[in-house]
Order: sequence, then C-alpha cells, then structure tokens
Amino acid sequence: MKKVLIICLHRKDRSPGQRFRYEQYLSFLEANGYHFDISILLNAKDDKAFYSKGNYFRKIIIYLKTLLIRTKDWFRMKRYDIIFIYRDALMTGSTFFERRFASSKAKLIFDFDDAIWLQNVSEANKKLAFMKNADKTRKIIRLSDLIFVGNQYLSDYAAQFNKNISIIPTTIDTSIYVPQKKSGDGKTICIGWSGSFSTIQYFATAIPALKKIKDKFGDKVSFKIIGDKNYYCTELETKGDAWIASTEIEDLSQIDIGIMPLPDDEWAKGKCGLKGLQYMALEIPTLMSPVGVNTEIIQNGVNGYLPNTENEWVETLSDLIENNGLRERIGKAGRQTVIDKYSVLAWKQKYLDNFNKLTATN
Repeated sequence: MKKVLIICLHRKDRSPGQRFRYEQYLSFLEANGYHFDISILLNAKDDKAFYSKGNYFRKIIIYLKTLLIRTKDWFRMKRYDIIFIYRDALMTGSTFFERRFASSKAKLIFDFDDAIWLQNVSEANKKLAFMKNADKTRKIIRLSDLIFVGNQYLSDYAAQFNKNISIIPTTIDTSIYVPQKKSGDGKTICIGWSGSFSTIQYFATAIPALKKIKDKFGDKVSFKIIGDKNYYCTELETKGDAWIASTEIEDLSQIDIGIMPLPDDEWAKGKCGLKGLQYMALEIPTLMSPVGVNTEIIQNGVNGYLPNTENEWVETLSDLIENNGLRERIGKAGRQTVIDKYSVLAWKQKYLDNFNKLTATN
C-alpha cells in the first residue's frame, strides 16, 4: 500500500477545485493500492471567519494554527511515498514547507487549476494582500517531481520551470451528474449561472445581454443565480441563491440554459471550464465566453455556444428560448462531450498511471 499525504486548504466537499480536481479520484486510487491522509488548514468554523471581512485578530490566530498544522506535516513527511499539494501549502507567499516536503524521500505532485501565478486576493482579505506572493507558484513548480494542470495555458506556464507535466482536465463524475427531470412548468425558460461570491463579477458581465432578453421575452424567462445568497441583481429583479453541496445537482437541474460568461483576461484564460462542464453533464445547453479552454470544450452550434459580443449572446439565447428541440439537441451533445472527454471515467486510468509511474522509481 502506497501512502499519500494531501496538502490542501479546505475540508472535503468544500472547495469545487478540490472536489473536481482530485477528491473524486480518491476511491479509485484507494482500490488500486493507495492510502490517503488529508491535511486541511481551515475547519468549518475557521473557514467562515477567514472569509469574512475584518476580524483580523481572529485571522492571526487562524494563521498561527495553519503553521502548527504544516509543522506537524513536516515532521511526518517521511512516512509517505507521495506528497500531493493542491495549489500551495500555506495561504501566504512562503514556500518554506514546500521546500521541506521536496527534501523528503516522497515524490512531490503539485496540482493547480487557475492562473495562480497572478495575484488574486478575496475581497474580504484585501488588506492582507501584502502577505501573499503569487510568484511562489514557479518556485513550487521547480521543486516538484510532477505537475498536474487543468489545461494547455497552465501547462505552457509550468513548462518554463519543469518539463514533467501532465494535463488532467477538470472532470465530472457522470454517474452522479445525471440529467434530471425539470421541475418547472415547461412554459418559463430558466437561464442560470453558478459560481460563488468571489466570481459574481463574471456573471455581471452578462447582465446587459440578459436585460435585453428579459425585456424581449418578459415572463417567458426567469433567472437563477447560484453562489451568493446576499447578491441581488436589480436589472433582472433576481436574488442570488446560496451554493449548497448537498443540493447542487438539484439546483442546477432547475436551469434550462446555462451560462458561463468570462472576461478575456489572463486570469480567465487559466480557468478550466468547470461550471460549463457541470451544465453540459446535466444536458443543459451551455453558452460560454470564447476564452481559454472554453474554445476546446465547445464546438460552436454543435455541443454548445461561444457567443462573443452582446448581440451574439442575445441572439443565441433567443434561439434557445424559442426552440425546445434545439435545447434538447445541444444539451444531449454537450453531455456526450463530457462523457467522452471530460469525465472521471475517461480520465481515471491516466490519473492512476501518473501515480504508478511516479512511485515505480521509489
């Protein structure tokens, strides 16, 4: 039995990145000879405090706790064959612990699914931005034995510092993400977006087009915004809903058309299309901005759409609202794309092969 220590920020099922990057592969790896210990930094109570505004004394206490957790990991690192780091070991700019892990006999895997070499700080912690150093990403890449990245854009960056790279796209477990029967009246078409309080800014870029859709179709359309229960969109007269892990599929299944708008900037180019893939897996016809990996996932007009201008968004949404057969056809093609190219089933063997190849030299 090979032993693996996973170094991550959040508890299981809390972070979409962790869930769709590695958590859903753990049972398959365990069935093939791997045992996992997972070391998180934030429990549920600390998580809430850390992402709230202010409360800096409490955040200092939380940070001291994270140092203690990682010190314990340092002292036990010799027990493991692989140390797997998702994004980083600490939420500050330090690579102290990554350097210690790299000095052990364990092989080091580094997994990231965003352009994390660019500075990106949550709104609640803007005043603590001085503690971060996004440039540490290249240092961790250099220290690692194998890099997992979610797309070619991230791979191109990592390749400047390390040639041992495996592109593992963010994937969906299609045995869990199964199309659900719609609970609506069948007359009102729901246009939906899923994200978080930190990504609501991306939804906002689609509001002008959605406002035109609302003006054009009136009560024939409704809107669902998942991710921030405190958000209210005045233009669409729609309140946001909280993201809840236990009801995520049920909530997404209320959507008839899924949207994933993005700005064409360096951070967005690093994204791995997760929300779009979730819609597609549930046979929800999907519109994604033609940015980064989205242009690889979507064949425009075949398994989804890549509207660029506001007019293209309005025209494409209008076509889908008015044509039930089109929504059904695009939705089914989208799910098939996920099954063939972006599912756990399609990638779990390659995921395992990477682990086996790395441990074969131990």
